[in-house]
Amino acid sequence: MQEGSFVWTHLEKQHRVVEKKIDRLWLLVLLLAAVILFTINLGGLPLQKGDETIVAQVAREIWQAPADSMRWLYPTLGGEPYHHTPPLMHWLIAGTYSLGGVNEWTTRLPSAILTAISVPLLYCLSREVFRQRGVAIYSSLIYLTMLPVVCYGRLAILYGPVVSLLILMMWFVLRSRRDLRYCLGIGISFSLICLIQGVTGIYLGAIVLVFLYWDTPRLLTCYYFWMGIFIGCLPVLCWYGFELFHYGYPLRLDINTIVNGTNNTNGNSQPPWYYLLEICKWTWPWLIFLPQIIRITWENHNLSWAKLIIVWFGVYLLIISLISVKLPWYILPIYPSLALAIGFGLTEMSNVPLFSSYPRAWVTSLAILAVVASAGSIYFSWKTLDTVELQIIFAAVTLTMTLAAILLERGDKQFLKILIWGTYVSLFLVMRSNYWLW
Repeated sequence: MQEGSFVWTHLEKQHRVVEKKIDRLWLLVLLLAAVILFTINLGGLPLQKGDETIVAQVAREIWQAPADSMRWLYPTLGGEPYHHTPPLMHWLIAGTYSLGGVNEWTTRLPSAILTAISVPLLYCLSREVFRQRGVAIYSSLIYLTMLPVVCYGRLAILYGPVVSLLILMMWFVLRSRRDLRYCLGIGISFSLICLIQGVTGIYLGAIVLVFLYWDTPRLLTCYYFWMGIFIGCLPVLCWYGFELFHYGYPLRLDINTIVNGTNNTNGNSQPPWYYLLEICKWTWPWLIFLPQIIRITWENHNLSWAKLIIVWFGVYLLIISLISVKLPWYILPIYPSLALAIGFGLTEMSNVPLFSSYPRAWVTSLAILAVVASAGSIYFSWKTLDTVELQIIFAAVTLTMTLAAILLERGDKQFLKILIWGTYVSLFLVMRSNYWLW
């Protein structure tokens, strides 16, 4: 019995080693694919007026300040004190200025790299939630091939890095249910979010509290949980303490800063359903699977993964929908939850026997997308040579949607691989062109 137990234990250890090696390989592949997509032609277009130019100006003034000044701790915008958001990202951008000079590429690089890291982080989160490598792979690749994630993640705005830290915080939350030492990681992640985007950290922290209240309420009464959060949040408390000491009380913050965590007033007052329309406009082709995925998620609402997705999507969407000033990249933290849900739902449906039928609406939707993309390619073929890039992009989308629709019609589960790979290539062509920023 002892020898048999030893052999079995040895085989289990070997299996775990192989599993870890495979996971590390996938993390490396996902990181490489994300970095390529997020950094290609990064400095090809000028900075957007608004958040990008404000972040760049603050970072430039930090970089240009004398070494013996306290400008790094008390940044300025146009010579006036800038205390709308903590300067963590501005410090990183100022650091890239010192290495590569002041230009669009160095301004966007820190945010683009940090957002690219969110792709392998989502793989880790999905492995923790679902335990299935296939779900983790598909969720990460679906997230990587969402147009808003790539487009807004490349900009020198604060929401891309916040998404990475949010995914990391959620991973710590799930791990802390089995090991309370990970509670410190929750606090550190929350602290870094607050040091990047200020009050937005409170919105994302609300997702954690609601999820734990529904799924693991015992953690909310645990001393180690709150102690870990308090220790992790000490840097935020110190920074706001320095602000109060330097500027006095009260700080001169307008209501837009308090509510939105930004001093950008370029956002328009939109109706509460503005962000739902943004999802419907820019989440293709993955939007066609959403009705079926919502049904699967709701049917399993008593399971932890479904609770996480419902709370993540619902709570954050409710909060940002109630805020008066709306900007399109405010919705960026919601896309990881959509990717998790779609990745799980499609993986489950792909496990059915080969050549079984898929919903007819999927085939029809992909066929419609193929027709629209082909029409776009034909339209731009009549234009000047300046639109050749758009013609190629639409042709790639047409080929992808056509092949995926054919495989779906045949009931072949390989359609998902074709759809992911074709969408990635199409996005690469978009980011390689001069049309990725609008």
